[in-house]
Amino acid sequence: MAERTIASFSVSRLELLHEDGRVDEATPLELDSEFMLRMYRLMLLARSFDQRAVSLQREGRLGTYPSILGQEAAQVGSALALEQEDWIFPSFRETGVYATVGYPLDLLFRYWAGDERGLAGPEEINLLPACVSVATQIPQAVGAAFALRFRRVEAVSAVYFGEGASSKGDFHEGLNIAGVFKLPVLFICQNNQWAISLSRDRQSASQTIAQKAVAYGFEGVQVDGNDVFAVHAATRAARERALRGEGPTLIECHSYRMGHHTTSDDAGRYRDPAEVEVWKKRDPIDRLGRYLESRGVLTEAGRREVRRSCDELIDEAVRLAEAAPPPRHEDMFGNVFARPTPRLERQLRELANGGA
Repeated sequence: MAERTIASFSVSRLELLHEDGRVDEATPLELDSEFMLRMYRLMLLARSFDQRAVSLQREGRLGTYPSILGQEAAQVGSALALEQEDWIFPSFRETGVYATVGYPLDLLFRYWAGDERGLAGPEEINLLPACVSVATQIPQAVGAAFALRFRRVEAVSAVYFGEGASSKGDFHEGLNIAGVFKLPVLFICQNNQWAISLSRDRQSASQTIAQKAVAYGFEGVQVDGNDVFAVHAATRAARERALRGEGPTLIECHSYRMGHHTTSDDAGRYRDPAEVEVWKKRDPIDRLGRYLESRGVLTEAGRREVRRSCDELIDEAVRLAEAAPPPRHEDMFGNVFARPTPRLERQLRELANGGA
């Protein structure tokens, strides 16, 4: 049997902002101080929401909530590289993306409290509802990219997911179609090292998640997911390639989930605490803060002021969320299908009759 050697492949890894808050002098950031401060504020706002949501869940005021602690740079950096006309397909762990695009945070609190109306956001924000079913948002984003091309809209579709989603059929089908048709879609993987209790090395034998793109005929790039500058640069470059007709990009944001999978999980049962301590030293917000301080853009007083303003915004969001009138029971039937099925109509009648 004849044998031939297939060319080896590799993926690039992008890191601009080092863990000590230093940027190489030869690295052109092309970001002004105001924009970098905006990054910092949004990352702190996302963390403030996250911390409050966990506290409210422990008080019984929210349902199960998935923390984004440690993943703020991956979310804020990528979302800031998108434009208003782009379409965003989140999973269930994209609080930072919601905050970055200006989604009303009181609505987000309402959703995590069990009020589905919380995902009926402003029409001018092209952000789809959170997707709890792992990876099912990926083919939806690919379909949206098809629609954008068909309608000749200068925009991209961006879909967020965790590394665990790369083991699902939806991932493979979505990337395959996107590669074949060179669709304008960005696949943004937040590799936080743990798919619930399954570690990254047991979830996939690939050295990186980014290299999976090679099989589908397009570019994959791994970035330091705790480096907001690198994430932003990689996402912006991928968007520009997509708009030039060069097809999709798989961006792997190599980060870490410092919290539990959700508030119903106990990561201490399967994860070494020493591992968490190592990643705490790589905190993305502290890293950016050190850089801004070294540039004279941020002071300690400035840090406190940003945190205070973020906490005030979260206080108001909680107040608005908890002041909203409760949903009607029949509302749960209203947006399942465009036209209610006979089964839904029967269930609605039973509800109206007190369950009889």
